[in-house]
Amino acid sequence: MPLLPVVLAAFFMYGFDGNVVNVALPAIRADLGAGQAALELVVAGYVFSYATGLVPGGRLGDILGHRRMFLTGMAAFTVASVLCGLSQSPTQLVLARMLQGLTAAAMVPQVLALITTAVPAEGRARALAWFGVTGGLSGVCGQLLGGVLLDGDLFGLGWRAVFLVNLPVGLIVLAVASAVLPRTATGRRPAPDGIGVLAVSGSLALALVPLVLGREAGWPLWAWAMLAAAVPAFLAALRWEGRLAARGGQPLLDPELLRGRVFRTGLAVNAAFMAFFAGFVFVISLTVQTGFGYSPLRSGLVFTPMAVLAMAGSLTGKRLLPRYGLRVPVVGGAVTALGLLLTALVLQTVDQRDVLSWLLTAMALTGIGNGLVLPSLIGAPMAGIAPERAGTASGTLSTTQQFASVTGVAVIGGSYFALLDHHAPATAAAAASWLALAAVLAMIGLTVRLSRATAAPAPAPAGASGAPAPAAARP
Repeated sequence: MPLLPVVLAAFFMYGFDGNVVNVALPAIRADLGAGQAALELVVAGYVFSYATGLVPGGRLGDILGHRRMFLTGMAAFTVASVLCGLSQSPTQLVLARMLQGLTAAAMVPQVLALITTAVPAEGRARALAWFGVTGGLSGVCGQLLGGVLLDGDLFGLGWRAVFLVNLPVGLIVLAVASAVLPRTATGRRPAPDGIGVLAVSGSLALALVPLVLGREAGWPLWAWAMLAAAVPAFLAALRWEGRLAARGGQPLLDPELLRGRVFRTGLAVNAAFMAFFAGFVFVISLTVQTGFGYSPLRSGLVFTPMAVLAMAGSLTGKRLLPRYGLRVPVVGGAVTALGLLLTALVLQTVDQRDVLSWLLTAMALTGIGNGLVLPSLIGAPMAGIAPERAGTASGTLSTTQQFASVTGVAVIGGSYFALLDHHAPATAAAAASWLALAAVLAMIGLTVRLSRATAAPAPAPAGASGAPAPAAARP
């Protein structure tokens, strides 16, 4: 079916651009003179704007049609990628990356929607399986192909090639998509929660901006003021969402969902995992190039065992989850923690000449553990969600994952840069690995709590959003 490769190509482009930039960071810093905060924003700005636009992008697809939003999003994503590749200053690149993330938010929600509406029922499970595989492949290829593009210095473009490669790919996808995507009406007319998007995103930005910029600016008064305002702003956003739900509206964050113990704990598990992963990859990508002097390609190869074994572990975890339940991600979290512990010890104690084999072993352990965790990340918090709330719950979960990734880059990356001023890169990365380990240990504890919640008897009100049910594996 021509439709599936086309929409999965778009999903691949989103994931590729989220990962490839980690390999390109040292080259960007050298060419543009980017500071530490700018490097964090090049990564986190993409994820933050994507998270901000994810739910509105999905709802606009429901209103305007998934085909139209997919084509619009792909065209805009291609343009934004070109703007990234043409950037002449760190500020221009950060702004272009944020635009790129926002356009991805218009494009990516339509991928699952088109699979759901246009793929025949008998082929839908297989299509969803390929969706998951594509997500994993985009991570592997982001590291490896990014290294190839940078080492090969395609047309003398340097780091710009990792963004400009989207131009020919985007044009091809647009041409094929225009011919094969069906023109179907959704029949739905949900009202976008514009105030909710601004309120929730704004309150989170009040916390994330000072976390990213405050240290390099010397923690001025404005940074502390923003941090102090973040919590009351978020509470005010939740009150708005509650009032909107009470009036029968469609809030960005459904208060009824957040009252459910299973869903709430599942969100926390996802947040801890995504924060660890995004921050850890950011730090190790910088360390192996700037600290150990690895080429971009060799840097990408360091992540290959983790990515490949994560995919293999995910397939194993998917088969084990129905039988052993949430014990699988608990074991997976323990293996991930062992990999992070080994990473921290290797960076602190092993001579740089011998570090590669040890680091590959540690990354492999981390990948296996991650793979065992991944199948439960989507299914566990969605257990017991009523069908009429499934769309909102899925959007809330995806948004939480993205904002947690930004937080991980800000906190773990910020600690790395703070130590880098007075310590060797390996020492700073080891300290950041301990922080990542703390996040994984928190995830394990939350998963145990989630396991107990899903095993408890269901509450009396039928159909409650937080009603426990057996955890489901990710498709």
